[in-house]
Amino acid sequence: MAETRWLDATQQGQWRSYLDGSSLLLELLDRELKATHGLTMSEYEILVRLSEAPGRTLRMAELAQMAYHSRSRLSHTCARLEAKGLVVRVPCDDDKRGVNAVLTEEGYALLGEAAHDHVRTVRQHFVDLLDAEELAVVGRVFARIAEQARPAIG
Repeated sequence: MAETRWLDATQQGQWRSYLDGSSLLLELLDRELKATHGLTMSEYEILVRLSEAPGRTLRMAELAQMAYHSRSRLSHTCARLEAKGLVVRVPCDDDKRGVNAVLTEEGYALLGEAAHDHVRTVRQHFVDLLDAEELAVVGRVFARIAEQARPAIG
C-alpha cells in the first residue's frame, strides 16, 4: 500500500477554505432560489439543462448524466417538477422503453424569472468578489478538476 501524502498546514487550510466557501455558496444559492421561486438548486439545474436542449427535451438517462444525478434521484426530482407543472415525462418516440423529460411552457417561464435572481446572487457572492484574473484561474482549475473527475463518476 502506498504511503499517505498528508496535506501540510497550508494545503489543509486551503482545502478547508474551499469546503467552507463552496458549501456556504451552494447553500446560499439554494436558499435564495427556494425563497424567491420555490426551486431547489437541483431543480433549477434540471430546468436549465432542459431549456438548453433541442425541443427543450432530454432523455432521462442523458439528463441524469448531465446533472450528475443518479437515475433514482433524478426521477424523484422530476416527479416534484412534474407536480409543479414545470416538466412532463413522456415515452421516447424512437425507443418505447426510454423516457423523455420535457420542459413545459410554465417551467420555461419560471426559469426565465428565476434566472435573473439567480445570476444576481451568483454575481454578488462569487463573480463580483473576484478580479478577472482570479475568475479565469478558478475557471481553469475547476475545468481541470471536472475533466479528471467526470470519468470516475461515470
